[in-house]
Amino acid sequence: MDEFFHANFWEMIIRASLSFFALLIVTRILGKKQLGQLTFFHYTTGITFGSIAAEIAAHSETPFLEGLIALIWWSVLTYLMTIITIKSKKARVLIDDKPTIVIQNGLILESALKKNRLHMDELTMMLREQAVFSVQDVQYAILETTGNLSVLSKPTEQPATKQDVKADVTPPTYLPTEVISDGQLIKANIVELELTEDWVMKKLKKQNVQSYEDVYFAQVQANGSLYISLKDKARRSSP
Repeated sequence: MDEFFHANFWEMIIRASLSFFALLIVTRILGKKQLGQLTFFHYTTGITFGSIAAEIAAHSETPFLEGLIALIWWSVLTYLMTIITIKSKKARVLIDDKPTIVIQNGLILESALKKNRLHMDELTMMLREQAVFSVQDVQYAILETTGNLSVLSKPTEQPATKQDVKADVTPPTYLPTEVISDGQLIKANIVELELTEDWVMKKLKKQNVQSYEDVYFAQVQANGSLYISLKDKARRSSP
């Protein structure tokens, strides 16, 4: 009995490990679309991947090689369908459907809601998730193929832009980037920003900081200034 349990235990460990790495490789090959653009097709595909991998890992009566072949073949089919949808708009509509307008010029399109099996409670909830609490404020609402709702508010309800109020619209000089973390200078980020260690040190000295080691966090801001947060010890000792 002990020998049987011992053999079974290590078999499950090996099967689970191989299934894990097989699933990891498959998802990496298929790319980020599985998570980033989760249409119904990709949702069901992801569930199937997990089910096949779980079947291989947890059921000793399932031949490992056959399960692995099934996982790989399902991956190939998914990859082929992805390529087809990229190449053909008709295939893309057939597999992923297309976005549906559910509100137009402030009017709810009842037929569109029925077609997508969406009721008003769900629609108003999705609007609230977009910080829209009144349907009459909506110019267009589009139900995307991912199931998300994209909302275009009426012009009177849209927030004012910098252009509207004639504010400065100069593009930022830098992308806000961390350059010091826990007293350590992050040289790769400095090089990426085309800055120098001397530049960082001058910015520190302007704020009466003499050493990187006193800085818990420092970040280059969009306008070229340097945000600094000192370590607790350095903060207590500063005048």
